[in-house]
Formats: sequence, structure tokens, C-alpha cells
Amino acid sequence: MPPATEAVQPENKTPSFFTVPTPIKALFDKFPLATYPANDIPQRSPFRRQENQLFVFSEPANARHGRPSFNPQCLKWQAYLKFVGVDFEITPSNNHASPTGALPFLLPSLPTNAPEAIPSHKLQKWAIEQVHCEEEQQLNLRFEVYASLLDHRIRNAWLYMLYLDSENFNAVARRLYVIPASTNTLVRTTLGFQLQTAARDELLKSSSYVDAAELEADAASAFQALSALLGEDDHFFARPNPGLFDASVFAYTHLILEEGMGWKRNRLATLLREHTNLVQHRERLLRFF
Repeated sequence: MPPATEAVQPENKTPSFFTVPTPIKALFDKFPLATYPANDIPQRSPFRRQENQLFVFSEPANARHGRPSFNPQCLKWQAYLKFVGVDFEITPSNNHASPTGALPFLLPSLPTNAPEAIPSHKLQKWAIEQVHCEEEQQLNLRFEVYASLLDHRIRNAWLYMLYLDSENFNAVARRLYVIPASTNTLVRTTLGFQLQTAARDELLKSSSYVDAAELEADAASAFQALSALLGEDDHFFARPNPGLFDASVFAYTHLILEEGMGWKRNRLATLLREHTNLVQHRERLLRFF
């Protein structure tokens, strides 16, 4: 008789709470988690760019003719690059196409040693390197003080007029930002709600409630201060040529006064027209376009 074999006792393989079930583990072995890199540049960008490309909010027909963007942040940098003599082409875009998630951004002409995409907060430094222009007002404390008028008082009044005034939202914001984004009614409705919510949340950062009259009063005082700063000069800070601050002011004054925007109620235009030198400043800079 063959010798009796020794019975082997099976190991205790009772799964613990943290054990991944075999089917799930097999699935994740085939599709491991991965960290994805930053967004690539838009696919429609040419492989070898002969011109610098500035990606902004713009309607296609206006972009082809280099006309001002309808977005203040985009128009600020569009104007600044023109003022300092940087050549570029306009490409209509949206935040989803931007590597940083926000417009504007610029793709330098090739070949270049610059990064593929230059976000807005690096555009001034890049432009100065290209044309060796001087931005002496950046060293002036008054620049930051007056810039806060644009970044807060005028911007807040702009946000209310564009997004929270129902007539303007339907006539302007919906046409420019919502309808081009999708043909789906549900998507459009959701996006419109998100835009209005974001604007309201931004305004509530500096106040416990949104007061249209107070926002207009703040904008009026800001216009008055800017008018006093400009005085009889052609450009702010008595510069011989327009600079970044001129572009920053123009980005709002142009869009507020631009009839093509389709405003239904425009209290800011009424307040702005009380200051003739600001209106003339806008008209002078508009000639660059």
C-alpha cells in the first residue's frame, strides 16, 4: 500500500474589510489610475505659427477683423498688446480651451523659446521682452491704487449689469456666452444659471447683499476719480503712449459705451458720459482697432 498522504489544511483566506474583490482588482489592473497632464493647446492651432495667436472671447467675424473682444479681461490684454506694438492674430475661444482654464492666453509664433501657452498674468512680462517697452507706471504706487477702482468698483457694477439685470442677461450675456457654448437647451439653461450664480457669489464677497444702487454709486465715484487722474492728458500718468492702465480702463469704457453690445439698460454709460475726457480717451484708443 502506498504511504498515506498528509492532509494539507487550507489557509484562512477570509477577506478583510479593506480587501479589494478579485473582479474589481482585475478591472483596475487593466485600467490603472493615472494623473493626466495639463490641457493641450487647441487642435486647430497650426503646427508652425507665423503669427502670435491671442485666444479671446470673440465672435468669429469680429475676430477675423481684429475687433475688440466683448470680454473686459480679454480686451484689456488685446488692447495692451496693440498699444506696445506686438503683432498678433485673434482666435475665438472659451475657457475650456485654455490650458489654465481662463482666457486670454497667447501662443507665440514659431519657432520660439517661449512656453507653448502664455497665460494672461505673464503676458505683460512677455510683451516687454518682445518689444523692450518701458512700463514705468508699474513702479508708481498710484497705479495699484487706481487699478483697485477697476478691479472692484467698476468690475462689480459691470457684473451686476451684465449678469444680474435680467434684461441685459437675456440680450447680451446669453447671446455672447451661453448660446455659442451648446445647442442643447438643458446645457444652456445650466450654464446661464452658473454664470448668474458666480456673479452673485462674487458680489457677495464684499457685501452681505447685492444693492444695485450702491454698486452704481461706487462706479460713479470710480469714474470721477479716473477722470480727475486723466485730466487733460491723452493717456494716464501723462504717458506719451498708452500703457497697461490705459488698456485696463479702455476694456470697460469701450464695452460700456459700445452700442453693438446690445444693452437694454445701461446706467453705467450714463454715468460714464458725465466725464468727457474718459469718453474721448476711449475714442482715441478705439482708433487702434
